[in-house]
Amino acid sequence: MKIKASVLVLVVYCVCIANSVIEMATVGGIVDSDGSQNALEIENLARYAVDEHNKKQNTMLVFNGVVKTREQVVAGTIYYITLEATDGGKKKKYEAKIWVKPWLNFKEVQEFKPVGDEPATASA
Repeated sequence: MKIKASVLVLVVYCVCIANSVIEMATVGGIVDSDGSQNALEIENLARYAVDEHNKKQNTMLVFNGVVKTREQVVAGTIYYITLEATDGGKKKKYEAKIWVKPWLNFKEVQEFKPVGDEPATASA
């Protein structure tokens, strides 16, 4: 009886440890964002990214809209925003990586680059 109880306790312990490891693996992962709950905030961040890129690269991109948003919880939130902008009359897609810490009133464009085969323009 003591052996069965010990084995049962060991099995329960292993299951608990396995569940903890699985949960820890997903914390901080990049997840798709439906965007509807913060649509205005996401659009403002995308516009901010285009404006910052224009300042740093001396370009004249015109923001058209948000295509897709993903996010990652870190010390704050990193937003991966796929957006469409017009460059010299041509619509192109870009991905902006923006780090936000609302409690510090902090936001930073960490990366801004064309999506796909378009040539990269580093902006950080």
